[in-house]
Amino acid sequence: MSFYRTASFFVLIASLGIGGCTTPLILAGAAAGGATAAHDRRSVGAQIDDQTIEMRALSRMAKDPAMTKAEDVHVNVTSFNGIVLLTGETRTADLRQRAERYAREVPNVRKVYNEIRVEEPSGLGARSGDTWVTTKIKTKLLTSEHVDGTRIKVVTEASIVYLMGLVSRGESNIATSLASDTGGVTRIVRVFEYVD
Repeated sequence: MSFYRTASFFVLIASLGIGGCTTPLILAGAAAGGATAAHDRRSVGAQIDDQTIEMRALSRMAKDPAMTKAEDVHVNVTSFNGIVLLTGETRTADLRQRAERYAREVPNVRKVYNEIRVEEPSGLGARSGDTWVTTKIKTKLLTSEHVDGTRIKVVTEASIVYLMGLVSRGESNIATSLASDTGGVTRIVRVFEYVD
C-alpha cells in the first residue's frame, strides 16, 4: 500500500474514532461530534486547526517520493491544540527528520514531539495489537467517573501509549494510572498540556 493510501486510511480511521487517535474528530456541521466538542477544552477553531494540521502534514509527506514507500515509512501524525505527535517507524534517520520537518512547516503547529523510531516499519499484526490497546484504554477513560475521557487522545505505537490533551494534573494522574493498568502497555508517555 502506498504511503498516500496509508495516510488517507489513517486519516479516515482517525475520523471514525478508531486506531491510534481515538477521540472523534470534529467535522463542521457534524452532529455526532457535538458532544465531544462540548466537552473539549479547545475552541472549535482549534479542533478544526488540529484536523487541518494532521492532513497537511501527511499531504506534505505524501508529496516526497522517499516518504511514499510503505516498506520504508510508517508515520502517524496526531495534533492536539497545535502540538504535534509523530509516531511510527522509518528505515533511516533522514526519513525521520524529513517527517519532522514537514510537520513543523505546517501553519499553526506550536511544537513537534518526534517519537518516530528508526527501524523496519511495523506490520499489520503489531498495528492491530496497538489499536486493541488504544481501544481498551479509551474505554476505561470514557467509563471512568474520575476523568472526562473525551478530553484525552490516546495513541499507541509499539505498545507505548501516548496521552494528549488539555487536562489538570489530577486528570493526568488518573488517566496515566488507568492506562498503566492495561494489558499490553510497556510504557506511558504524557504529552499533556496542563490547565492548572
